[in-house]
Amino acid sequence: MAAEVTKSNPAAVATPTGYTHAIQITGDYRRLIISGQVGMAQDGSVSASREAQIARALANLRAVLTANGMTVENIVKTTAFLIDHDLLPAYRKARAGFFGDHAPASTLLIVAGLADPRWVIEIEAEAVA
Repeated sequence: MAAEVTKSNPAAVATPTGYTHAIQITGDYRRLIISGQVGMAQDGSVSASREAQIARALANLRAVLTANGMTVENIVKTTAFLIDHDLLPAYRKARAGFFGDHAPASTLLIVAGLADPRWVIEIEAEAVA
């Protein structure tokens, strides 16, 4: 079966500008590549609370998975970008709640900044079904 590529921009997540929230590759399996999700609500608002941004980024990640018929258990790889070491405890707590016993491959980076200076987190993922 030849691979088919499908782009996905779920209505539950803010409309992207210049990228796609997820790209699914189907064949004998489905591979979903999810663009970095940030702490921005569907209406474009960004909470001043760092913990709320982390929760929103993970909620956005879940929304993209759900829109593509997948769950957290389908995630095989994540890459998270935080703008401050002080965010590590809050991120690790939220991540543990999000993933439970599921432990995908993971990379975590502390970066100088993200595309919007209001953002404190960005998390991208790959999922397979």
